[in-house]
Amino acid sequence: MLNWYQTEKRLTISGNKEEQNMLNGKKVLFSGMQATGNLTLGNYLGALKNWVTLSDEYECFYSVVDMHSITVRQDPATLRKRARALYTLYIAAGLDPEKNCIYYQSHVSGHAELMWILNCFTYMGELNRMTQFKDKAAKHADNINAGLFTYPVLMAADILLYQTDVVPVGIDQMQHLEITRDIAERFNNIYGDVFTIPEAFVGKVGAKIMSLQDPEKKMSKSDENPNASIYLMDDPDTIVRKVKRAVTDSEGVILYRDEQPGVKNLLNIYCACSGKTPEDAVKEFGGRGYGDLKTAVAEEVVSVLKPLQGRVAQLEKEKSYLDSMIKNNAEKAQYFANKTLRKVQKKVGFPERPR
Repeated sequence: MLNWYQTEKRLTISGNKEEQNMLNGKKVLFSGMQATGNLTLGNYLGALKNWVTLSDEYECFYSVVDMHSITVRQDPATLRKRARALYTLYIAAGLDPEKNCIYYQSHVSGHAELMWILNCFTYMGELNRMTQFKDKAAKHADNINAGLFTYPVLMAADILLYQTDVVPVGIDQMQHLEITRDIAERFNNIYGDVFTIPEAFVGKVGAKIMSLQDPEKKMSKSDENPNASIYLMDDPDTIVRKVKRAVTDSEGVILYRDEQPGVKNLLNIYCACSGKTPEDAVKEFGGRGYGDLKTAVAEEVVSVLKPLQGRVAQLEKEKSYLDSMIKNNAEKAQYFANKTLRKVQKKVGFPERPR
C-alpha cells in the first residue's frame, strides 16, 4: 500500500495501469460539506450516513469545503474550530480516513489553481443564471462579493480535479453539477479528452428531513430559529425539548400524507432512526396522540446520536491520530489533484514546472 506520508517528489508511481490500481479499479466519487454552522440530523440522515456505505463501491474523496465557507464573513478562530469538528464528525460517523480520502479543501492548492483556469472557460451568462447566487445575494446584501458569484466554478474545480465519475447531489445542487458538466465538455472540445464528465449519483436516497418549525422547508444548519433543527451534538434534554415543540396541526390523527407536513416529517425522522417503514409507523401510532409520537421520535433520535457523540468525544482526545490523518489525506488529495492540474496547465500553454 502506498505510503501517503511520502512527498509527491518521492512518489514514483506513473502510468494509467498503476494509477488505476491505486484507486482499486473503482470509479471516483466526490462530495463535501461546508465548515460553517453545526451539522443537523438532516445532514446526517440525508447524506453523511449514506456516505459510509459508498466506499465499498467507489474511491471516495470527501472534503471539508472551508474555501467555500468564506464567501460569507467568518470569524477565523470559529472557522478553524468548525472545520476540525466537521472532519472529526466525518470519521465518527463511520468514514474510515484510511479507506476514504478525507481532507480540508484549503490544504490542496489545486482547487484554487484549477478554478482560475476554469473561470476563463465559464461564461458570465451561465453564472448569472445560478439561482443560489441570487438567494445568497439576497441574504447577504451587504457582502455581495465575487466569490459568491464564482462559487459554482470553484465547485466545478472541486469535482473535476479528481476526475470524478459521480457526485451525490440534491435538487438544490443539480444546477451546479450541470454547469460543471458544461465547463468540462467545453474544455474537452477545445483540448481533447482532459476531464471526466461527472454524473449525478443515483443510489439510495437519504431521508429528507424538514424543519421542525416549518416543515415545508429542509432542516438547515443556518436556520435562525434554534428550535427548527436538531444538531448532531445536541444533548438528550435539548433534543426532547425541540421535538416536543415541533409543529404539527390541529387534525389530531397520525397519518403519513402531504396534507400533514409536520406529522409526516416526524414520521420520517422516526423511520429513518428506527429502520421502520412509514406504513408500520402509522400502524404503531394508530389511535394515539401527537405527544406519544413526539416522545418516540425524541427517544429514537437520542439513541442514534448518543453513540455518534461518544465517538466524537473519543476522537477529540486522539489529537495525534487526527493530525496524522489530516496530513496523510491532504498529501493523497494533492497528489491526485496535481495529476489533473499539470495536464490542464500543459493544455492551456503554461510553461512546465521544474521538478
